[in-house]
Amino acid sequence: MDSDPEDYEYEEDIEAYYLGDYASIGSIVREVLPFELLATLGGVVAGLILSGMTEELQVIPGLLVITPAVLGMRGNISSTLGSRLGSAIHMGLITKIERNPELLNNIGGSLLLSLLLSFVLGLLGHLMTIALGLESAGALTLTLIAVMAGLSSGLILSVIATFFAIGMFRFGFDPDNVVTPSIATLGDIVSMFMLFLSAKVVLAI
Repeated sequence: MDSDPEDYEYEEDIEAYYLGDYASIGSIVREVLPFELLATLGGVVAGLILSGMTEELQVIPGLLVITPAVLGMRGNISSTLGSRLGSAIHMGLITKIERNPELLNNIGGSLLLSLLLSFVLGLLGHLMTIALGLESAGALTLTLIAVMAGLSSGLILSVIATFFAIGMFRFGFDPDNVVTPSIATLGDIVSMFMLFLSAKVVLAI
């Protein structure tokens, strides 16, 4: 059975639109560059928060060991969440903030991963510190800090990622271009701040 010529014309029109605007170098740079600049600034802010944790780093041995891991874990999980939300929005599975199973499943999965990996991270931080002959505040202390920081920052960033992804799409931006770098940056700032607060709480216990 021969294909309708109109189908070919429609496909060509779609391809021309996609290559002409959506996937053009100019449109990608225009959308991504401002958020990448903000991401660079965000990294500096996270560094400033770390510089203010001098006392906690000295009082809690091993905290410095788990700090980069907490940031990396949070960035990976939150960026993946942002990417999945962007894909779901493009597919029409998420159109607004409501009790949407797709949205709830993505957020729930992100928080569960945060809990599991934070627990493992705290234990590994303690074991690696001991294995290198360094002093450690203990597996319980480091794990408690990692779990508190991981879950709290995960919850905050899940809410931000949801509003951000839907908002950017409604304003005509491609969530895949802007959500991931933005959430990665906010993840560094929020995670560092929550790590700081978690350390403060543990010291006060």
